[in-house]
Amino acid sequence: MAVELKVPAVGESITEVQIGAWRKSSGDWADRDESLVEIESDKATVELPAPVAGVIVGILKKEGEKAEVGEVIGYIDENAKPTDGKKAKETTAAASVAPVAKPSPRQAEISVELKTAAPTPKAAPRIAPSARRIMAEHGLDPNDLEGTGPGGRVLKEDAMQKARELTNRKPPETAQPEPPARPVLGSRDEEAVPMTPMRRRIAERLVEAQRTGALLTTFNEVDMSEVIALREEHKGAFQERHGVKLGFMSFFVKACVEALKQFPKVNAEIRHGDIVYHHYYDIGIAVAGGKGLVVPVLRNAESMSLADIEKTIADFGARAQENKIGLDELEGGTFTISNGGVFGSLLSTPIVNPPQSGILGLHAIQDRPVARNGQVVIRPMMYVALSYDHRLVDGREAVSFLRRVKESIEKPARLFLEI
Repeated sequence: MAVELKVPAVGESITEVQIGAWRKSSGDWADRDESLVEIESDKATVELPAPVAGVIVGILKKEGEKAEVGEVIGYIDENAKPTDGKKAKETTAAASVAPVAKPSPRQAEISVELKTAAPTPKAAPRIAPSARRIMAEHGLDPNDLEGTGPGGRVLKEDAMQKARELTNRKPPETAQPEPPARPVLGSRDEEAVPMTPMRRRIAERLVEAQRTGALLTTFNEVDMSEVIALREEHKGAFQERHGVKLGFMSFFVKACVEALKQFPKVNAEIRHGDIVYHHYYDIGIAVAGGKGLVVPVLRNAESMSLADIEKTIADFGARAQENKIGLDELEGGTFTISNGGVFGSLLSTPIVNPPQSGILGLHAIQDRPVARNGQVVIRPMMYVALSYDHRLVDGREAVSFLRRVKESIEKPARLFLEI
């Protein structure tokens, strides 16, 4: 009896998802709890594990297709036999579900016909647009090409290699002279790729922030000398005791919490015409994930130590690369920190993550000449930027908030004395 593979619930209010990459094909064996397919929503990407150990005997929704939460997208059969590593032809819903007296999706059975009299027909290869043009020019048969791209996709290089092989096999022409070689031009190929639900949601929220908020950005620069010296002095003992490296982000999280306590409107939001003040500090940390930028949240950051913050951020970063950040970890947040400096950004104007009222942008640390006590000295400097919703936060508060962050980083002892 085949077991249905259904789209799981991926978050409150989410009813439609997009099917991502299938990890298995029809005819492949899968162990229990082994990942079968990626399910992409506008908030996160989750993986659908195998409910039982068995053979994939039907794939009803392919990569890129839409599906409803709870919809059956495939079948797995505990009693079927795998096809010895060879990909069997994907069965359609009509061909794969065996008829029963009272048809029901839960009673559907999948039969895999392994024809021994004739070989299994080769599945049509996926071909990049650039490869199609070269194939048309040289009269190449798609079945003669072996794709080296993801999922066996035929790339431009595969088609060019096949064309060269055929050219080398042709006897030299003696009756007609070869035409002059055409000039080699740069590629002008294009390829349309659907936006993922997460990327669409990111785009919608950024446009929403620009459309509904009165966004403004104020800048300052921070002398990182004392934090760098403190880190260099204690990083070995810190890592030995806590098992994680001491970075700069934990200092900025602590500095922002202290500044938010002093300027609570930056930690507030506008809700139905009211100003909602949050008496807790949930700090979103922007990290680069496998599917795009995600912002998991440090809950009650005011009660976290530097070690707690560094451990949590390191865990966020590792799981974001594997698309394993939970939806509950992405929701909420009262303020956000984005560190473009890790990618080399010198200056930027970050966009507020609604309904929040502020976001702090960090940037690259550079040695620059600055004036100190009438002398020009070289110091490690960082530009910082605070974007804020001017509907709620006044310029004086924004500038003062950013200056408070600057003072805490330049004199980190203040963070521990809470002054």
